[in-house]
Amino acid sequence: MLTYKGGQTVGKGTYWDLSSGRRIDVVNEAVLSGGRATYVRMSAGVMLLSGPLIGLLYAVLMPFVGIASLAVLAVGGVLKGAYDLAVKSVSFGWRPINAYLSGRKKRNAKR
Repeated sequence: MLTYKGGQTVGKGTYWDLSSGRRIDVVNEAVLSGGRATYVRMSAGVMLLSGPLIGLLYAVLMPFVGIASLAVLAVGGVLKGAYDLAVKSVSFGWRPINAYLSGRKKRNAKR
């Protein structure tokens, strides 16, 4: 079992609440505090090594996240332009928010 909930009885080990950064060392057997807290059983060495590894992963993947963001924005702009062009070519000039109850703008001002 990798995760433990607050209020659960656990054996010997070091338990970390990753959301608050709280560490609980259990010598024999104890009940974890906090009703909604989630704890991970992990040694201090693994916890110390995971920080730089996560930072390295962040630094390596950040350029890919930037490229993907630009690609999504570009494709979205192209699709919006294509949609607007299609709407203008299909539209026949009627706008549902205008009433036109007295004719088409007074029949274009009697020409």
